[in-house]
Order: sequence, then C-alpha cells, then structure tokens
Amino acid sequence: MSAGFSYPDPLEIQPFSGRALSATVSVPGSKSITNRALVLAALASQREECELTNALQSEDTEVMVECLTRLGFRVEVNWPTVRIARNLSGRIIPAESADLFVANSGTTVRFLTAMLALGHGTYRLDGVPRMRERPIRDLLNALTQIGAQATSDNGTGCPPITLKASGIQADLVHIRADVSSQFLSALLMAAPHTGRALTIRVDGPVVSEPYIEMTLSMMVSWGSIVSRSEPNEYRVQSVGETLLQGRYAIEPDASAASYFFAAAAILGGRVTVQNLSLSSLQGDVHFVGVLQQMGCRVETCDAGITVHGGALQGVDVDMNAISDTVMTLGAVACFAEGPTRIRNVAHIRHKETDRIAALATELRRLGAAVEEFEDGLKITPRPLHGAAVDTYHDHRMAMSLALIGLKVPGVGIKNPGCVAKTYPGFWQDLLKVQSQK
Repeated sequence: MSAGFSYPDPLEIQPFSGRALSATVSVPGSKSITNRALVLAALASQREECELTNALQSEDTEVMVECLTRLGFRVEVNWPTVRIARNLSGRIIPAESADLFVANSGTTVRFLTAMLALGHGTYRLDGVPRMRERPIRDLLNALTQIGAQATSDNGTGCPPITLKASGIQADLVHIRADVSSQFLSALLMAAPHTGRALTIRVDGPVVSEPYIEMTLSMMVSWGSIVSRSEPNEYRVQSVGETLLQGRYAIEPDASAASYFFAAAAILGGRVTVQNLSLSSLQGDVHFVGVLQQMGCRVETCDAGITVHGGALQGVDVDMNAISDTVMTLGAVACFAEGPTRIRNVAHIRHKETDRIAALATELRRLGAAVEEFEDGLKITPRPLHGAAVDTYHDHRMAMSLALIGLKVPGVGIKNPGCVAKTYPGFWQDLLKVQSQK
C-alpha cells in the first residue's frame, strides 16, 4: 500500500480558522496520464526504453505497474520516476499467460484488456467486489470483432474477464463509448501495434471526450499516426519510429487540483496550484471555468493557476466533459446563493460507486437539499451541520466531502485511507494549505 499513513476513522476535518486563505500547493502527477503512459511505454518497449518523470504513486498506478510486471515487462520503479526497460522477449506481450488483480482501477482493467488482445496466450483479469459491478461489455464486444475471445466469466458484462488472444485479425472495428470513454482510449492505444492499419468506428455518443483527446495527444508522443475522416471514425496507422527520445514528463493532476481550487471558492481568499496550465492535456483543468461562472476570479501565469474566492452563485452546468469534478462542485454548491443543477453525467453511476446517488445521500446527511435525476442532481443550499459521512470506498467522495468540513464543524470522513487510490498525500496537503499564511 502506497499511503503509509494511519488515520482515525472517521477523520474529523478541522474548520479553517485563519482570517483569509492564502496558499500555494503542488499536487502529484496525473493518474490518468500516468496509467496511459505506462501502457504506451510498455507497448513501445520492443523498440526503446522509456523513463517517465513525475509519475503518480497511488493504488491505481501501483496496480498497473504490478500487472505489467506480471506480464513480463521490466518495470523499474523509483517514484516519481518509472523506467520501462527494453522488451527483449520477441513478443509484444512477453508473458503467454497471467492472472491479473486490478483492484478497483478502471483504467488498469480496460487499458490492459485491449492491450492483451495483441498478445498470444490466455489472460484473466479480476478485482475487488465493486470491480465486478463495473461494465466492460462494450470493449469485450469490440475485441471479439477483431479476433480475441474476450468473455465476462460470470456473463454480466463485468469482470472477471478471460481473454484468449492470438493477435489482431481485422481492419475495422465498431465500439461504443457512451458508458466509458476508457473503452475507446484502450482500443486506440493498442491499435498502432496490430501490424496493420485499423479503422475504429464509434457507434453512438462519447462521454468524457477530453480523455479521448488526452489519449490521442499522448499517442503522438509515441509516434502514432491517427486520422479522423469524420468525428466518429479513427484510422490508426501501424506504429512507426517513436518520437520520445526515451523520456516523458507527466503533468500535475488537474482532478486533484480541483479540491484546492474549491477550497478557495468555499473559504474565500486564494489558492495557487503550481505547474498547471489551462493548456493541460486534462479536461478537468476547466473546472476553474465553472468556479468563474459561480463568482470566483481565475488567474493564470507561468507558475500555475490561481483561484480567488468570491460571492458564489448557483449554476446550471453540463459536466459530461469534466465529470470527475462533479463531487467537487457538489461541495462548492452547498455554499452558493441559489441552486446548482449538474447535468449529463449519468455515466458516473458506473464509477468506483454510483456517484450521483452517493453524493445526494451524503449531502443530505449534512443538511443540503438535493434532488436526484438519472443524469445528475440539483443542490439547493440550506444551513449545514456536522455528520460522519460515508465514502463508499471512493477516493473522490472522501476528498470532496472533506471540503465542507473546512467551513462546517463536526464533519467526519469515514474510511479516509481510500484517498490512496489516486492521492495518498491528500490529507497532509490539505493541512498544509490550511496552515499557510
């Protein structure tokens, strides 16, 4: 376990006692970028080794590293640096069989399932009980079209998964990405290594589109050539020479940054997150635009992004593109004037928990008025009170609800250690922000 810390359970959040919040914080590397980079580097390792800098150490990334190691890749870890050595096995997937434990890491199970279709052998992927409720059927259907025998062992369309692979044997594949954009990202990252040009056609809408753009941008760094003849069709060429020159730097995590930007909105004052820019690969950096709509002031400079708190007004916002920050906004909305309506995020019901239902339940426990819809919720501020809140083993529930405790006494976070999934040092960084003058 990467966290290395022990906390009381529940962990009571101490309200901010300073006169004005004024803080600068550095957040760790992006989980989304780290796990993509690990897959891209492993797939390219037949041609060159790669060093990843500022890689995130967390449960999700440690799970990915462990799985790659079990698959025969040579991964040397000295966090925050990770080196993928040359793959000298003669096979794109060195191991011809493996039993992989993915915990509750959606990126790990989905990215590896597509990656393993390139191999020759039999592989099984399983995780914690919640992972057995997280959908992957659309990806399995796509992989079956191109030559893999990809099955949900229990017939549920969820893990555990058994994959019998003998290489990719098709030029065209259809996939859906209306439940998770990770299905499409997974297929895109595998596609350059099929030994042929592969056309990927997306049927229906795509959720969380900025994550697809992140994947495509990163693929370019590894020498991939992807063209789009129309918005829902990607043609991926067989991979050429890499462009990396052996090193890739990972950006600070914009989703993690959202909690500190939200702290400035809730408490007033200002918070700067260092080394993050609005040109980030991560769509979640645009959470600051929602805060700006609510009344905050946003400044950008070479040092990072600064949010200044202001008088908050409720907003009506489509958060499909930045859905990992829905719960962060839920916390901020409790302190606004007027209701906040969050729309078009039905897919977050399939995350670490049903995030719409969980957020509604816990905000009500703290005193907010919440109306739940299939695709989101409406939060109407009311006087709040302390309570011990459940986190459902969901790191984002824990970090978001803690923000309410910065202003409301008596808020306790159950299972605070769940933040280790993506941000093991969150509680220490939150205390540092509170203590800065």
